[in-house]
Amino acid sequence: MSPSLTVRRIAADQGAVFRELRTASLREAPYAFGETLEDALLADVTSFDATAARHASSDEATSFILYTEGHPAGLIGACFEESALRRAFVRELWVAPAVRHLRGGELLVNTASEWIASQGVREIYAWVADANRTAMRFYERLGFGPTGEHTRTADAWETLLVRHVPPVAEPPAP
Repeated sequence: MSPSLTVRRIAADQGAVFRELRTASLREAPYAFGETLEDALLADVTSFDATAARHASSDEATSFILYTEGHPAGLIGACFEESALRRAFVRELWVAPAVRHLRGGELLVNTASEWIASQGVREIYAWVADANRTAMRFYERLGFGPTGEHTRTADAWETLLVRHVPPVAEPPAP
């Protein structure tokens, strides 16, 4: 029997789950994120609680959690840039290695993209480390392509990818 996958928006009381998934992602793939495991472990637990509470209701930034058989197994963030451009981003995607073959990453990206698109945005961006070829291929399979924009972080070069999404259809009037 194949495990069932579900994705839900983070709830206000899920700071501990958020911390668990964030530290697991940094342990398993420290090269993929702009934060270190040490930073996350040293952060006050209440900061994870505050982030979960904010992401549970914000129209500007949120997190979605992937569950397999009811157990947290992945995480993605979705947010709007704080600039005049107000570009929308998916970020900090991570899926537990044991369930990657079940396409949970795709489910997370699509769920986050639907949330962004529901706010009228037609382009969704993602920064991906150039050295992370697996992530680059993953995003390309989901329809992301290069924008031509690159940046240098402390550790690596990153490429900005974009995915064009259709507008969310309005339900027919009764």
